[in-house]
Amino acid sequence: MIHCRLADLNSPIDAAIIVELVDDYAQDTMGGAQPLSEQVKTTMVEGMRNTPGCFVIVAERDGQAVGLANCFMAFSTFKAKPLVNIHDLCVHHDWRGKGIGAALLSAVAYEARRRGCCKVTLEVRDDNPARRLYEREGYKNGPVPMWFLTKEL
Repeated sequence: MIHCRLADLNSPIDAAIIVELVDDYAQDTMGGAQPLSEQVKTTMVEGMRNTPGCFVIVAERDGQAVGLANCFMAFSTFKAKPLVNIHDLCVHHDWRGKGIGAALLSAVAYEARRRGCCKVTLEVRDDNPARRLYEREGYKNGPVPMWFLTKEL
């Protein structure tokens, strides 16, 4: 059975889980195929802890952390309500295809409703196989397809 819970960003155990799972994702082709730098590994969770509206949901199976969703609160001006953006959805490579991603998406939606949000957003590469999961779970492009643009600083 998959159990999802809010991570405690002040817990060294949860901090290690977050770094490990994001690093596993970063090493995947969809994450850039490079491990996280030591600097990122040592500062990521502190930065998340210091970012208002950040929360992390951890998925566990048989007592082992197998996935997570790093989420950030934002605001929809068109609906005048908060929203949640899933910044990272990471499932450890050994656990993919076993319902972990769907459980995380469900847990994020639950937490978003609990916080009074109007929607949950995420970005996904066009060639990411996880896109099928998102579509099955009801995520879709709007009537006009959107681009997610980025500018490195």
